[in-house]
Amino acid sequence: MTARLPEVVEAALALPARAVVLDGEAIALREDGRPQPFQVTASRFGSRERREVPLSPFLFDVLHLDGEDLLDRPGAERFDALAAVVPEALRVPRATADDAAAAADVLADALARGHEGVMVKALDAPYEAGRRGSAWLKVKPRHTLDLVVLAAEWGHGRRRGRLSNLWLGTREGVMLGKTFKGLTDEMLAWQTERLLALEVGREGHVVHVRPELVVEIAFDGVQASPRYSGGVALRFARVLRYRTDKTASEADTLDTVLAVAAAGPGGFSPPSAAV
Repeated sequence: MTARLPEVVEAALALPARAVVLDGEAIALREDGRPQPFQVTASRFGSRERREVPLSPFLFDVLHLDGEDLLDRPGAERFDALAAVVPEALRVPRATADDAAAAADVLADALARGHEGVMVKALDAPYEAGRRGSAWLKVKPRHTLDLVVLAAEWGHGRRRGRLSNLWLGTREGVMLGKTFKGLTDEMLAWQTERLLALEVGREGHVVHVRPELVVEIAFDGVQASPRYSGGVALRFARVLRYRTDKTASEADTLDTVLAVAAAGPGGFSPPSAAV
């Protein structure tokens, strides 16, 4: 990956260290410092040329420094070591708070600058590779929408024999993606019976239904997607509950979804948002 990340190489070679292992990320930023949509970062990373979209490295932890392993050191000590070797411009902003109320301003500032949220880290915790556990908690707002089920796919494994992967759409019938996340065994059994009663046709493992069933969906954000007619798709969509108290005419609209896209991290307005 080295050849694809000249900005990271340049920043690393400039550090006052002989050998260092750092944890961080590289993201594409706009001119005002706000993050670009994740897809911009991903597409830039996939290229071997810097082109017109530079990546900015941001570092938030240090695992090894000049012959000394720091994995088992408390977070506070590692963060001090990080500050000693990495200039402030390359470090993720950090603040210390004793409770949630004191941290609220930090979260509000991160959101105002276009980020998804913050990571809350225990100052006395060691570095645990490959896991966050209770010492590292991601805190961000939870978005929800009431969407219409357009179709469902027969499941696999423990979901075999039940309709599982839901095709999610707006009130107008614009598809926004699929999900089976969050579905319990009880919900799988209920929705299979209910969706089969609404069936209007099949294509292979897909059962198309009358768009009458409303489901509440939590998601992390909205991203551009040429796959769907609305030009957007939900990120990390998961089922919270079925809204049997609502009709399809009360589900959320494409305009609501586009408003979330515009207000979220890397906010954008898809040019292909016409239905």
